[in-house]
Amino acid sequence: MGPLPQKLLAEALGTALLLATVIGSGIMGERLSGGIEGIALLGNTLATGAILFVLITMLAPLSGAHFNPAVTAVMVVRRELSMRDGAAYIAVQVIAAIVGVIIAHGMFEQPLFQLSEKMRAGSAQGFSEVIATFGLVAVILLTRRARSDAVPLSVALYITAAYWFTASTSFANPAVTIARGFSNTFAGIRLEDVALFIAAQLAGAVLAMVLCAALTAKAGARETTGAARPAE
Repeated sequence: MGPLPQKLLAEALGTALLLATVIGSGIMGERLSGGIEGIALLGNTLATGAILFVLITMLAPLSGAHFNPAVTAVMVVRRELSMRDGAAYIAVQVIAAIVGVIIAHGMFEQPLFQLSEKMRAGSAQGFSEVIATFGLVAVILLTRRARSDAVPLSVALYITAAYWFTASTSFANPAVTIARGFSNTFAGIRLEDVALFIAAQLAGAVLAMVLCAALTAKAGARETTGAARPAE
């Protein structure tokens, strides 16, 4: 991988496109679904899974394709990314995520700056985010060890599934969560619910990291390829 500015540009591009897809497909799905939320969610799911596969495939060689502060934090703790670079990654991810939301609003002639009114509160929502993020981080860490070239597809398929088996529709990403607080659309979340989601996501990431460390403690050398690989 290249120098830090190049990595940050890749993270910015990927995160912005991810959020533009999440918000844009939610708006489109809601407009075309005739009021049937299941159809809107299906359109949102398929678009998100598809763009994740594309973004990870094309940007993993440049930055590791994190697009997610929880993933970046795990890589810092595992000493695969320095604290300085990790902090820069996270700042760029959050800013780019908000830019992606604004881009989606612009494409659909929505007010560019919004505050979401969509409630996503309660213990079930928080627990869902623990599970969603736990699964995502586990998929990344274990798939890249087993077969690094399968990480893009594995992550895309996992998120596609998690949209439907979690009550929260699997945000699993603090940057995504913050940005969606600024979209009063199908995929939005009230800002007052953001803290619960982020706390749950970080807890899930820690649990996954601990479990994966236990599972791979005697598995040999650390992997160095695939999505979220070390940024050197």
